[in-house]
Amino acid sequence: MDTLQQITSLLEKRILLLDAAMGTMIQQQKLSESDYRGTRFASLKHDISGNNDILCLTKPLLIKEIHLENLRAGADIIETNSFNATRSSQSDYKLEELAYEINEAAAAIARKACDIINQEEPEKPRFVAGVLGPTSKTASLSPEVNDPGFRNTSFDILASDYKNSIAGLLKGGADLIMIETAFDTLNTKAAIAALKDIEDESGLKIPLMISGTITDASGRTLSGQTVEAFCNSIAHANALSIGFNCALGAEQLRPHIAEASAVTESFLSMHPNAGLPNEFGEYDQTPAEMALIIEEVSKKGFVNIVGGCCGTTPKHIEVIAEAVKNIKPRTRTKLKKVCRLAGLEALNIDEQSLFVNIGERTNVTGSAKFARLIKEDSYSEALEVARAQVESGAQIIDINMDEGMLDSSQAMIKFLKLIASEPEICRVPLMIDSSKWDIIEEGLKCTQGKSIVNSISLKEGESDFLNKAKICQRYGAAIVVMAFDESGQADTLQRKKMICKRSYQLLVDNGFNPQDIIFDPNIFAIATGIEEHNNYGVDFIESCRYIKSELPFALISGGVSNVSFSFRGNDAVREAIHSAFLFHAVEAGLTMGIVNAGQLTVYDNIPNDLKDAVEDIILNRSKTATDDLMEVAKKYSKTGASIQTVDLTWREKEVAARLSYSLIKGITKYINEDTEAARQSVNRPIEVIEGPLMDGMNEVGDLFGSGKMFLPQVVKSARVMKQAVSYLLPFIESEKTSEPKKKNGKVLMATVKGDVHDIGKNIVGVVLACNNYEIIDLGVMVSCEKILETAVKEDVDIIGLSGLITPSLDEMVHVAKEMQRLNFKIPLLIGGATTSKAHTAVKIEEHYSKGNTIYVSDASRSVNVVSKLLDGKQKSEFSEQVRNEYSKIRDRVRASRKKRVLLSYNDANQNKPNFFDAGYTPTTPSFTGTKEFINYPLENLVDFIDWTPFFITWGLAGKYPAILTDKKIGSAAAEVFRDANTLLKRIINEKLLSAHAIIGFWPATAHGNDVKVELTDDSTATFHFLRQQVKLTDKPSLCLADYIKPDCSQGKDYLGGFVVSTGFGAEALSKEFESGENDYDALLVKALADRLAEAFAEKMHQEVRKTFWGYAPDEKLGQESLIAEKYIGIRPAPGYPACPEHSEKETLFKALRAEESLGVALTESYAMTPAATVSGFYFSHPNSSYFPVGKISGEQVDDLAIRSKKDRKTLHRLLAPNLE
Repeated sequence: MDTLQQITSLLEKRILLLDAAMGTMIQQQKLSESDYRGTRFASLKHDISGNNDILCLTKPLLIKEIHLENLRAGADIIETNSFNATRSSQSDYKLEELAYEINEAAAAIARKACDIINQEEPEKPRFVAGVLGPTSKTASLSPEVNDPGFRNTSFDILASDYKNSIAGLLKGGADLIMIETAFDTLNTKAAIAALKDIEDESGLKIPLMISGTITDASGRTLSGQTVEAFCNSIAHANALSIGFNCALGAEQLRPHIAEASAVTESFLSMHPNAGLPNEFGEYDQTPAEMALIIEEVSKKGFVNIVGGCCGTTPKHIEVIAEAVKNIKPRTRTKLKKVCRLAGLEALNIDEQSLFVNIGERTNVTGSAKFARLIKEDSYSEALEVARAQVESGAQIIDINMDEGMLDSSQAMIKFLKLIASEPEICRVPLMIDSSKWDIIEEGLKCTQGKSIVNSISLKEGESDFLNKAKICQRYGAAIVVMAFDESGQADTLQRKKMICKRSYQLLVDNGFNPQDIIFDPNIFAIATGIEEHNNYGVDFIESCRYIKSELPFALISGGVSNVSFSFRGNDAVREAIHSAFLFHAVEAGLTMGIVNAGQLTVYDNIPNDLKDAVEDIILNRSKTATDDLMEVAKKYSKTGASIQTVDLTWREKEVAARLSYSLIKGITKYINEDTEAARQSVNRPIEVIEGPLMDGMNEVGDLFGSGKMFLPQVVKSARVMKQAVSYLLPFIESEKTSEPKKKNGKVLMATVKGDVHDIGKNIVGVVLACNNYEIIDLGVMVSCEKILETAVKEDVDIIGLSGLITPSLDEMVHVAKEMQRLNFKIPLLIGGATTSKAHTAVKIEEHYSKGNTIYVSDASRSVNVVSKLLDGKQKSEFSEQVRNEYSKIRDRVRASRKKRVLLSYNDANQNKPNFFDAGYTPTTPSFTGTKEFINYPLENLVDFIDWTPFFITWGLAGKYPAILTDKKIGSAAAEVFRDANTLLKRIINEKLLSAHAIIGFWPATAHGNDVKVELTDDSTATFHFLRQQVKLTDKPSLCLADYIKPDCSQGKDYLGGFVVSTGFGAEALSKEFESGENDYDALLVKALADRLAEAFAEKMHQEVRKTFWGYAPDEKLGQESLIAEKYIGIRPAPGYPACPEHSEKETLFKALRAEESLGVALTESYAMTPAATVSGFYFSHPNSSYFPVGKISGEQVDDLAIRSKKDRKTLHRLLAPNLE
């Protein structure tokens, strides 16, 4: 049995374990520069500290010991210490020539460790995964924000680099290869190609694991792809496993793993970080906490391989191994054989798919306008042609640069690289179209998604045909196969069938997926006046029928505009021919077509006489069909479909709004015009930058931070900003001739020593440069000495430090200390993914008191901070404000670390109140058991809506109704209030949402801190509550059980419960709005559903008080009094301050039979679905009031575990926010 068979066999039996984070273990060693150098590199003239991979040569025993720790903890597969052992990454340390040696040594060390354990435990084989990191360069994105076509690497460079590393890893003894932390799919495809090349050369079949990384809340890779698009793009690798690691913790990674599980046939892996980094860049998630989440994911059947990334240790692996040891592994998904393409988003084409529209206007042979723009080097306008096609409905865009006066290869490369920086274009798959094979191959090297090659054929014989098909496989592309053989194009139905069948058989027999074959049986012009051409339309349609029937899973395409070539110049007739031809061809099996979406009319809207005439020529129904159509065409020679236009309603807004829109959408077309309009409205041109342009950039920053924009879009925004500033600069310069010269700031920027991440830093640099600041960018891996020496030499005004990895935080502290020691006084800016305001305040600022230390959250905030620091009038006040803020943060952090004064659990129980005297008799409810309310009238809830939280949802702070007339936000509040009420009326009138509820009352007695209820004569339930322990002067320690008669007292008492929901229909309605690109109303629906749910809870509580329980029958309270909770009794909810233990919902839902009765359910984390749902208890005691349990001791949680028979660790986790 070979390695692949052995691992596959194991994966089908159990979940396998990867190891923990090598980097984390190395960091714990606190190695010095001399440790990294060893004796071999002692004389190097530059630092190599932080180069973990070099330790394979200088400290092999340390690396071996870490491997052994992981293996003994339970790891089945250990990863080589070679994450940065590519030539590209080692060049950051000037050690690129050692890449092969490091990889070989890394694999050899891991091999020895595995062999030791395999000898100790031969029944449990262990494996070495040779790791390929992503490198510090990206083939899909430009590191130069103002030059989106620039790349600091290429597919060929990466493939060669990876091939060198793979060879070293295999030589050292790796059993399999792992492409890890893949943030750019084009880099990943280069690594896949390198591995395939080695397999071809060696004849070996090498198991491959691929692990991508989802970088933020957008749920996409750094290069912008969704999970499914990523999986589609790498499917050609036939990887042993596909999965995700790094950037996120297990909880955050879970939905992406669930999605990947459904869209890949490979085994599935996850090795997340130990949670998310805290405010100091550290990982706090304990082994037990992490294992609990991975156990839940495993039980769901999502994974086959689990392990740990940043922040994890062998202890994490040990606990995870124990948690998953008896859980069945995921059963591999068997996907339907359908064509799965990808741009930034996936496009899957199956038998249920509608006709797929391929945009044709980015073809220099088919569009004179596009050809002219490319020849004139007007690529910005050429991109607008591509954008317009996508906006017009093209699901794929065809790109062709075959023109005699062009350097077609370079034009293709440049255009594809530019498209990669336009998310609204490259979200769709691309069709690389050329008659020259070298151009097609160069194009494939520029696309990270799964593209289509247009085209290959048997024209040059079978050998050439199969060779090109194999190359397409190497890049993971689908192929268009032309009906063309050694004898020429197929121009009859018989030849079309024969060539397509022969091509299909050759491809499938040689391992090509049939679902990735797209036949083009040739659409020729009809109605040419040549009799032989009359049946061309019928032949094509019938060939579609044949392919669909006889060549399983293959798709069909064609250049639709060819069919109407005889009527060029008469758009109305051409549109009619296209629409009628598509109607019949699609019915016969045509899957997709190259067609101008703007040059189609609706089939049913074609006038009857014109429709009859065009169908006569398409279907060859009459010998006089051509003459008849020419006669009819005269009638329509000056008509045609209305020209499709881009929605330009945003152009009607005020200039500030237009500038903001352009920045967010990355539109450059109108930026000069709008910038000039803005300049005309202010006194000085600089005010345009400081005002509307920066407002727009701030909005971009907010959207990015909330996961609603991702990196390529932010880069586009910065480019629009730069163009606007470039337009203003001449006006700013001319102004300087007559005014005192405004001082330009000089900002030094650097990614600190040990860190090679610089994308965020580069964006900050571009944004600052846009605003007329001089930038000195020292790059990455910059030592403290170099930073400070350059700062003195260049006399800079500000130093900006950036870092992404955790050790960078310590290096920033070191720089701050050195600035203090060397008597610097200039501001120090701190930024990067692991930094935070709290970390800056607590760990950095106090070490540099001679100058300002400021945390900058993102690029869009940088200009505001820098301008204030360099403005003599604003600096003092701003500095003092920041110092005060940071001082408060430090005080808050220190205070939070001090132990509060808690009563012992026993003393707290002794301090309980007594609310039951001889004079109190509980009211008996009108019924016991439960009562349902199905389709409760929504109109009855409107008067109970508390609108104040609604406005908070929209970022508008103020109390309703006063907020509607607020001077600052009243207008915005009034507008959203009007929109909400309009939608609310529609929801009520059209019954778009449904409201259901269930309430219950049960005889109840208190037993200490528990309440036992009698559900039926022979069925009971117990609710477990918590008691306050925070010491409060002269006040009792409250518990909800205090409001129910104790078991030792006379007479009956009762406890009520409820679940209400107005969320039925909300998700579907919201998605309906989203599909219509109406995110505003989609959000409005959810906000209204939430408000209606709270209103429903309020309404039902009123009915309970006055009628169903009836303990306050004469209550007359207005809405303000209800909101102020002036009623008798309370309705506390599990998960809220008085009852912070969420899992009590489980008992409540069972008691009410909420899921069976209403369809309302609980998730594994005790969240309620639908989301617009409220649940809780009813207490009637007149002294009952809302209170927070607050901080409690572990002693009380342990008692709760005993009382409730729940797992102690689970309760400690659920109550972590309350535990002191």
